[in-house]
Amino acid sequence: MLPLSIPSPEQGVWYLGPLPVRAYALLIIVGIVVAIWLGEKRWVARGGRPGTVMDVAIWAVPFGIVGGRIYHVVSDNQLYFSEGGSGFSGAIQIWQGGLGIWGAVLFGALGAWIGCRRAGVPLPAFGDAIAPGIVLAQAIGRLGNYFNQELFGAPTDLPWGLEIDLANRPPGYEEFETFHPTFLYEMLWNLAVFAVLLWADRRFRMGHGRVFALYVALYCVGRLWIEMLRIDTANYIFGLRLNVWTSLLVGIGALIWLIVSARRHPGREDPATLNPDSDEVGSGSVDGLGPGPDDEPIEKSADPNSSSEGDR
Repeated sequence: MLPLSIPSPEQGVWYLGPLPVRAYALLIIVGIVVAIWLGEKRWVARGGRPGTVMDVAIWAVPFGIVGGRIYHVVSDNQLYFSEGGSGFSGAIQIWQGGLGIWGAVLFGALGAWIGCRRAGVPLPAFGDAIAPGIVLAQAIGRLGNYFNQELFGAPTDLPWGLEIDLANRPPGYEEFETFHPTFLYEMLWNLAVFAVLLWADRRFRMGHGRVFALYVALYCVGRLWIEMLRIDTANYIFGLRLNVWTSLLVGIGALIWLIVSARRHPGREDPATLNPDSDEVGSGSVDGLGPGPDDEPIEKSADPNSSSEGDR
């Protein structure tokens, strides 16, 4: 071990008889469990029906995993389908590492939309409840890259440089022994985002998808500078890595949602819209895009022959 450096694990796979137990897969599973647990607590605290997060997760988690793998394979297709690539068999070996967060979020959101539709609850409100758990799960999952000795940054002689085995160093970097531990940078960044989300939600009573939008925006800021440190194989557009452009575009979109939503729907949703079993349903719409809790309530006339105003 080099002085003042972070050693890499000697192994990332253990065997229970013939069964391989991979650190990467275990950490992904732990992250998912933590996200669901925390999301459930937040959902119920916001007035939602207990068990809803698990019901939606049954759809969101598989969609997210498949989407994350698809994004990784498409954006790094040269690893699998170029000359010398591992081919289709390598593309489906998800346990070897390789999940793209953007595909996971996009497909996971699609699965969550299906789950929310079936549960009769608003997707933006669900996103607000689950967002801190998602970024915490990402922080946990980044440890999997550590065990796989992957996705590290450029060479460095800083005291926290990460030791990488010769077999895992990219071509042209064989002479260097320590590299930026980008997994650690992103893990710490995600933990900071997690803390900011909890604080901002409590301080400003955010709703209508704004906690989720803040999560996406803050994550994109961190991913921008961390991505620029990485030296793994990537596709470039106008001199920048693909994920840098993705972070820019997605981050701007999240910021726009945050601003527009705050102007159109201040405050949180009516808690009754989060629980279809509730006896009373407030003025907030099920899809999270209608009037919020701060809008004027609908008044019903006592005269059955009189008309009443609809949602504004």
